[in-house]
Amino acid sequence: MITEYIISNWELILILLGFAISLISTVFLERKMIVRMYALIVEVLILSILVFAEFRVADNSMYHSIRSVLVAVRYSATPFIVAQIIYTIIHRQRLYVFIPAIIAAVINFISIRTGIVFSVVETGKMVRGPLWLFPYVMVGAYGAYLIILMVKNGSRQTAERMPILFFLLAFLSGLILPFLIGSEYAKLFCSTIAIAVFLYYVFSILMVTKKDPLTGLYNRQAYYADISDDPEDISALVSIDMNGLKAINDTEGHEAGDKALSVIADCFLRAVRRRQVVYRIGGDEFVIVCRKLPRDEVIELIKRIHQLLDETPYSCSVGYGYSEDGKTPLDILLSDSDKNMYLEKKQYYSRTGNERRR
Repeated sequence: MITEYIISNWELILILLGFAISLISTVFLERKMIVRMYALIVEVLILSILVFAEFRVADNSMYHSIRSVLVAVRYSATPFIVAQIIYTIIHRQRLYVFIPAIIAAVINFISIRTGIVFSVVETGKMVRGPLWLFPYVMVGAYGAYLIILMVKNGSRQTAERMPILFFLLAFLSGLILPFLIGSEYAKLFCSTIAIAVFLYYVFSILMVTKKDPLTGLYNRQAYYADISDDPEDISALVSIDMNGLKAINDTEGHEAGDKALSVIADCFLRAVRRRQVVYRIGGDEFVIVCRKLPRDEVIELIKRIHQLLDETPYSCSVGYGYSEDGKTPLDILLSDSDKNMYLEKKQYYSRTGNERRR
């Protein structure tokens, strides 16, 4: 029986084992998230064992009572695991996210006696009850909640929406495939969840290597890598430099300076739109790469940046360099952008009378 389980679940075992090993050496995730991911691995492994056991006793009249319990566990574990995913990958989630899953578990176990969701007859065959759609509704609701949270808490950058699309595909398969291939999908659910979460983990690690830890923006290495990819599509570079960061650090401390950088970075993220990507390339230096944009959209972007900054105690000098035909070398674009930015910075210090500290 053990050999049969290993053979039928070998791919899942390898995925979970590789996932667990990779978590041992990671230094990019919080300890709390790592512990929750280990819990998720154990839960998926246990569920796969229970699903295997359920199908081993299926249609066997001797074990119809055991199968009733195993079906209740399977129906209960599915929303619980999705809740665990939400609790693991979405920051600041509370334990209340498990309450619907606990209620669902109670209903599923009540169904062993009442048959409101399912029942297992004496021949060992499972029969649908009046609320047979209830487990799928629960998974669908949790899946929708997870997608909404990922969109709400995620970045506007297109590349960071890819895990959302993958999770959406995984949950849609969980809602559609059971009606196409029947209960056999239960054997695929664990692998589907394991692959989805593992790929999210890999993607998160890749994103961490490209991100500035303070602001959450893409870093200097990501900037150089991205501008080397299809440089002819880059129509504009927008240079941004914060005004007065040195004075904030000197008078209020570096913690206040870090807060200021985080606030203005959030303004940049809120200002950018499609085909506009923002990078932090230095201490208080930022660049926005615009691809295939008309000049008026670049100007509108800069207006949005200034409008959002006006709502904060901070200010930035902004300039841009534009290529009309897409053939202007990037170093010339950046030089033009920096010149315009420094011109605005000079006007800022002249207008405000503040001393520029270096």
